[in-house]
Amino acid sequence: MKDLVLLMTKALVDNPEQVEVKEVAGERTTVLEIKVVDADRGKIIGKEGRIIKAIRVIVSSASAKLNKRTTVEVVE
Repeated sequence: MKDLVLLMTKALVDNPEQVEVKEVAGERTTVLEIKVVDADRGKIIGKEGRIIKAIRVIVSSASAKLNKRTTVEVVE
């Protein structure tokens, strides 16, 4: 999942070398934290959060196929 999110976010931003995706494993869920430059944060979130919602849908669908639960968050 981490590689999938990294690939999608690098394609969206102006500074792909500064994109970081951190995977935090919990008891039941895995949280993927996306960290980008302040100027690129809006490109990841999108208008009214549409892009980050789409990323979350793709990740949740892919993780459901693997019988896992994964969430995506944008951190500052």
